[in-house]
Amino acid sequence: MNKTAFIFPGQGAQSVGMGKDIYESFPETKSILDSSSDILGYDIRKIIFEGPEEKLKETIITQPAVFLTSVICYESFIKNCPSAAGSCNYVAGHSLGEYSALYAAKVFDLNTGLRLVKKRAELIQTACLSNPGTMAAVIGLDEIKLTELCKEASTQQYYVQMANFNTSNQIVVSGHKEAILKLTELINSMGNPAYKTIPLNVSGAFHSSLMKEAAISMKIELDTISLNNPAIPVVTNCDAEITKSATEIKMKLVKQIDNPVLWFKSMEKMLASGSEVNTLIEIGPGKILSGMLKKINRSIKTLNIEDKASLEKTTKEYTQYAS
Repeated sequence: MNKTAFIFPGQGAQSVGMGKDIYESFPETKSILDSSSDILGYDIRKIIFEGPEEKLKETIITQPAVFLTSVICYESFIKNCPSAAGSCNYVAGHSLGEYSALYAAKVFDLNTGLRLVKKRAELIQTACLSNPGTMAAVIGLDEIKLTELCKEASTQQYYVQMANFNTSNQIVVSGHKEAILKLTELINSMGNPAYKTIPLNVSGAFHSSLMKEAAISMKIELDTISLNNPAIPVVTNCDAEITKSATEIKMKLVKQIDNPVLWFKSMEKMLASGSEVNTLIEIGPGKILSGMLKKINRSIKTLNIEDKASLEKTTKEYTQYAS
């Protein structure tokens, strides 16, 4: 029996021009971007389609931009393949992408989702300014060894911790620049060419305790909003568990901000016996998650929707595969 999951990318997947041909080709998506300025207070459509790239990279812009692009990709897919929503067994999203997943699961409507994403971006940007930090991808080291090295690289004043467990071979660390530089030195001193650290071009130490202020403020925001129980089970970032309760989702959206993204375990959960997903569709800009999936399990059928061509290809393949 075919089981399908929709997965949604997060910050870092953005690119100038993303979603433009979908916006231009499918009338149902136009109102999504055209009305967003009422909530955001600026014309995000112009920045998404025209840039400049440096502006699009700003956290306060990136997060609503990626969310909205993922939503128009999702809505165009559902319009062109109406059976897809009803046949989806799970949804998940990487970090910010969890909000796109919750939208697909009807936990909130577009306006509520966009308001939450806008607030989240503002709070995270404020935390980045108050508690400067950065991130780096570590290749080749397992969790146990990397935990030891993070402790060795940290001091009472500066620290680094694991933030994104993306694949069995890639863990992203987050924290103070001084601690990440020390960690890089420690890894380089091991003399193994398979061990690498790759600095990430980000504005702060996401998913670390440096984001604690943002998490506290996000809880206050979420307490004012009513959410629906998900129509599709959500595999949540902070614990890689299948979640079906709006109350739990609220708590987990808060925890997600200053705790690691357990993406590898989330994918394992959906692919495990009992869940047994055999088709994953990445919906939104880029193919970052599809690339990770190839490193997690190459036997899983992976499709994506980021533009008109991939939408048409996925709609055709999915219709044939699911029938």
